[in-house]
Amino acid sequence: MSTQTPQNDLLVLEEIHTFIGQFHILEGVSLRVPKDSITVMLGRNGAGKTTTLKSILGLTPPQQGRVIFDGMEIQGKHAYNIANLGIGYVPEHRAIFRALSVMENLKLAERKKGDFDKHEEFIFNLFPDLKRLYKLPGNHLSGGQQQMLAVARALVPDNKLLLIDEPSEGLAPILIQQMMEAIRILSTTTTILLVEQNFIMASQLAQRFTIIDDGKSPHSGLMSDLVNDTELVHHYLGASIKTRKEMELSHEAEN
Repeated sequence: MSTQTPQNDLLVLEEIHTFIGQFHILEGVSLRVPKDSITVMLGRNGAGKTTTLKSILGLTPPQQGRVIFDGMEIQGKHAYNIANLGIGYVPEHRAIFRALSVMENLKLAERKKGDFDKHEEFIFNLFPDLKRLYKLPGNHLSGGQQQMLAVARALVPDNKLLLIDEPSEGLAPILIQQMMEAIRILSTTTTILLVEQNFIMASQLAQRFTIIDDGKSPHSGLMSDLVNDTELVHHYLGASIKTRKEMELSHEAEN
């Protein structure tokens, strides 16, 4: 079924409810992802962010609500049919094939013959380490290189939307900066929905945010508004997180 998505949104979730077994994980999550943007889902561990991504993909299908992608309702479709519409997924914990080489991992990501050849130059320009290490098995790569490979696999087929789950997890600061730059470059050609615990990274990348809390989506809006909302950030994301305004004030005090 086709439907109208508001304000040029590529993806819209309307009050989705998802169960895993007998557990009611998502209890009415709504969000929207405008085309040609980065939108981030924020929230504490266990809030339901990964389940939201899997619900979009049909891996944990929602029992209620609507998932609208590029003007089409996709809830209830098989996961492979949803992926074939042009949605790429970078799961948390990398989930690469560790016994296979970098090149074999990338080749396996093809949806149709020639996908990798079409995008090889872009992928290796974005992640030059992978070109240098293309013969090595995944378990010989560093954590950062494995994360690069996980992202690169999602770039092999043509995708309109990338779902990226916790790309900075376990990475050293210098590798986080490299991953941020890669995501910025990707966002010039592909719409991105990002799950990220690193609030500073998220605030520097995303234009919009949705907070997921206890299976619900209590707040959404512009990231530029959230970074200055100390009370909201502390309430939903933790008292240890500093907003941009607080960091600026701290920097001024030090000087």
